[in-house]
Amino acid sequence: MQRPVIDGILETTVYVDDMEAAHAFYSGVLGLKRMVAGERLYAYDCGPAQTLLVFHRGHTGEDVVTPGGTVPGHDTSGHGHFAFRISDSQLQPWRDYLAEQGVLITSEVVWPAGGTSLYFKDPDGNILELAAAPLWPNFLS
Repeated sequence: MQRPVIDGILETTVYVDDMEAAHAFYSGVLGLKRMVAGERLYAYDCGPAQTLLVFHRGHTGEDVVTPGGTVPGHDTSGHGHFAFRISDSQLQPWRDYLAEQGVLITSEVVWPAGGTSLYFKDPDGNILELAAAPLWPNFLS
């Protein structure tokens, strides 16, 4: 049997301790629109068919029974990481904007392929990345 095709990543997840501080950051600072607000999670629109799930650490370990089936429990400890894709022309505007918002860029990396990444932290210490192509062979500008 031939392997089925994967179309991409639909969701990525970060776990936080303070949901309201996370919302102030992801909505207020980064400008993401919250689509779902619940006790266990917030879901943010990150672009066409792309969702950031912000889970309340320590509150997602149990299975959740829904009318459509059971969502298995999950959780993590420590700091997570994920990257937002940006265009090269947006690197300096993001540097300036993050500085204006009091968000420290903890690292900037120029990759061998030529792309650039800006790294910074959310209020829970998760590592976020703004990445401009090219980083990976499949990363088109």
